[in-house]
Amino acid sequence: MNKKIALALIAIGIVINIVGGTLNTALKLPLFLDSIGTMLAAVILGPWLGALTGILSNVFQGIAADPITIPFAIVNGVIGLVVGFIARKRGFQDYVSPLLVGIILAFLAPILGTPIAVYLFGGVTGGGVDILYTVLLNSSHEIFASAFLARIPANLFDKLISAYLVMFIIRRLPSNLKGIAGKETNLVV
Repeated sequence: MNKKIALALIAIGIVINIVGGTLNTALKLPLFLDSIGTMLAAVILGPWLGALTGILSNVFQGIAADPITIPFAIVNGVIGLVVGFIARKRGFQDYVSPLLVGIILAFLAPILGTPIAVYLFGGVTGGGVDILYTVLLNSSHEIFASAFLARIPANLFDKLISAYLVMFIIRRLPSNLKGIAGKETNLVV
């Protein structure tokens, strides 16, 4: 895959993330929808360019519309790494790989994102997950635990939906664009 195509795929991933994140914020869904492009780039281009796609998505969205997203760039970068390494090892066209991604990220993303949400924003980030956070906080009065526990189901559903969507996209791509998911080794990584 040449560098122009790789750059185009990174740009497409960034746009997908920003559109998903903006849609999620506007609808106040208890999801995130801001890592679909990261996962797609990670599967096609590999873990490092997937991580770059995730990080740049949060930075660009933060500059353009929602500064709260910038500190969470590390989470989106780690998502790119996890998905890219799983795709490199297993491919990403079966039903098991997206399931593994969803389960791993359901816990890893809150482990990384909760301290950011709590210490920078008091646990409230303006998304739909804040509703569950508020319910948990009112019942337990533990800010960190409430923020963490609210993010687990949100991340589980979000990452499973995103990963399976990416799997279906990868299955429909031409073989020369399937990247790691197709077990090709001629990628720029």
